[in-house]
Amino acid sequence: MLSRLTDTATLYNSLVPRDINDAALLAHIRKLPHGRASYKQLVKELRASGDDRKKLDASLDRLAAHGEIVEVRSDHFIAVAENPEYATGKLTLHRDGYGFLIPDQSLAGVAGDVFLPPKEAEKGMHGDRLLVHIARLSGEGRAEGEVVRILRRAHATVVGEFRIKRRGNFVIPSDERIQQWIEIPEGLEIPRGHMPADRIGASAPEPKSIEDLDGMIVNTEILEFPEKGEGAVGRVIEILGYPDDFGIDVEIVIRKHHLPHEFPPEATEQAQRIARKISPEEIAGRRDFRSLDIVTIDGETARDFDDAVWVDRLANGNFALQVHIADVSHYVNPGTPIDTEALFRGTSVYFPDRAVPMLPVELSTDICSLRPQEDRLVLSALLEIDRQGNVVAQAFLKGIIRSAERMTYTNVFRVLEGDAAMRERYRALVGRFELMRELALILNRKRTKRGSIDFDMPEANIELDLEGQMISVTRSERNIAHRLIEEFMLAANESVAGHLEHAGIPGLYRIHEMPDPKRVADFEEIAAHFGYSLGVGAIPVRKFPIVQRTRDGRKVRKDISRPHEDFAISSRNYQKLIAKIAGKPEEHILSYLMLRSLKQARYSNENKGHFALAATAYTHFTSPIRRYPDLVVHRILAHYLEEGRPLLDEDELHRLGDDCSFTEHRAAEAERELIEWKKVRFMEGRVGDEFDALIIHTGKSGFFIELTELFIEGLVPIETLAGDRYLYHMPTHQIIGVRTRRTFSVGDAVRVRLDRADPAERKLQFAIVEAEQKRGKRKKR
Repeated sequence: MLSRLTDTATLYNSLVPRDINDAALLAHIRKLPHGRASYKQLVKELRASGDDRKKLDASLDRLAAHGEIVEVRSDHFIAVAENPEYATGKLTLHRDGYGFLIPDQSLAGVAGDVFLPPKEAEKGMHGDRLLVHIARLSGEGRAEGEVVRILRRAHATVVGEFRIKRRGNFVIPSDERIQQWIEIPEGLEIPRGHMPADRIGASAPEPKSIEDLDGMIVNTEILEFPEKGEGAVGRVIEILGYPDDFGIDVEIVIRKHHLPHEFPPEATEQAQRIARKISPEEIAGRRDFRSLDIVTIDGETARDFDDAVWVDRLANGNFALQVHIADVSHYVNPGTPIDTEALFRGTSVYFPDRAVPMLPVELSTDICSLRPQEDRLVLSALLEIDRQGNVVAQAFLKGIIRSAERMTYTNVFRVLEGDAAMRERYRALVGRFELMRELALILNRKRTKRGSIDFDMPEANIELDLEGQMISVTRSERNIAHRLIEEFMLAANESVAGHLEHAGIPGLYRIHEMPDPKRVADFEEIAAHFGYSLGVGAIPVRKFPIVQRTRDGRKVRKDISRPHEDFAISSRNYQKLIAKIAGKPEEHILSYLMLRSLKQARYSNENKGHFALAATAYTHFTSPIRRYPDLVVHRILAHYLEEGRPLLDEDELHRLGDDCSFTEHRAAEAERELIEWKKVRFMEGRVGDEFDALIIHTGKSGFFIELTELFIEGLVPIETLAGDRYLYHMPTHQIIGVRTRRTFSVGDAVRVRLDRADPAERKLQFAIVEAEQKRGKRKKR
């Protein structure tokens, strides 16, 4: 279990008092000089006595456990965010034993991540969340840290290969960044009791002896974590099969990223007990939309239909947009077994050949899914939109619909492009789709006018054979039908967020903060080589004084400079540059680098706006079947509509925001890793082939390229560059030959040869094909 995921009942029935809650206490400490406070001081200032003192103790314990404060000595606390000597973040380990702390937030005076030498890095496992003391800071801003505390263990279980050695039995983790082998004591090698039977396309193996386990992939539970040089100890809880078995890659990725993949019996039983028939009393309490020709528009393979839409033109010339979203909150109440598991999962996870749903299939593909010609309960956003794209009136209410058609993006596109057969097949809906197109284009123009960024980055479409192996990768095409749904969902999400914000109701927002100034500065350096700029001008810098001790013991004071967080940039800067490079050869690489310069969107109880959408308030409301944050927003909105008051307080929403951001990131990493694994296996048979490629990143170890036609990335190691000794020049982000001055820069088109494909490490290694070598070489078909 992931300890950071809070028990659902606690979230909805918080015991934290309103006068001494975690957020208020942390804010109080942060406001004090240097962010420091003693226990006696807090008792006095907060007038805590009796039960209030116990609540204060509990709140301090929670803040310390989460890494928000540190008890530097007995009953003396400091707020980590206000003290440059401490940082919290995620541990990432390198195969050579050292590691880095990726801080939760930018650290004053620190360039990049915090280095952890092997003796510190070995105190945790890859992915653990740590509290670190900044022990040293160089004049260039490079920081070295010491581990103070492990705040959250990332791995309650570890998947890997079972091996029998002279010293005993061990599991070698599939994740090479987890360097500690897991010792399996005698008697704990073969699981007892329930053996999961959810393998796709294969029955669970049943070894008859420990020797049969040698070389098999197993999942282990960690019984003792590595500490003070001692190794980890565990027990085998699942036997998955051999490394080359059908579907084993998906099983490994699921367990490596700790994706919950089996519903507890109580959740399954609850789902099976839910009545499929909607009662007359329930229908009577809702707006009835069943007479309207409402439709769903999704991909060909979709099975969970969250949203349905309808558009009409009003007598005054405005548009009526109805966005109907599956009313999951009607069936899933807080604290129930299904809800507890949904919170733990956080989101559905989609792999090329299977999905791991957030909700049991009884709900996700049946009771809640807006299937055609079936009555379904919805929470609806009714928007009146004028010819300029402004929402001039809105209403949110509970309803019931009966979808007229299950449309696909392909068929709607063909209707709008004039396909005679499609227009005849859906002749009753043709006018409706044309109205949808007209409104979607108006909404898009409105967003563009206010500065919303729209990266048209190509996405890979993976095709698999019956054995689950990748056989091709193509560009996934987006058409006007995708735009219809995108614009309507954006409008609904923004309207709900604005409604909650205006009403003063605590909510869960989807925020996208301003980009980090250093990332912007790095992008500007590279863009300048192409003759482009975001137009932000000179980025101001902040100077941080540091004191260094020389070898002879003298103390030397230095100032280091870092880009200032307070600089003038808006989404329009990005939007204007996107327009300038449209259709140019450098469009792809600069769009890719611009995207990397932006922060990741996340969930928060604080509304900080959405930078990329240029929206003052935004949330996720439209996908409650597959995203837990949307379900939370449904509950908040429905409770406000019925009761006129808040459902959750800020502390509860803060924890929910953290949890949902975490599970979203976990799912994205798992999806990305499996795709990369399948790509490497796809390339195994192409070692020696040549490809056209684009340099997308440079560094000390070499440069990364992306194959032009295949959307596949790999490394060209610096030591493989022939004809000279090459060095990385950090100021220009170039790799330069010492003698020839030949350069390799981001955005350069190159011809490469695949030298090595390593499925175990999910890595591809390429070499540059020199001009004289190209003669007579076979080209990629």
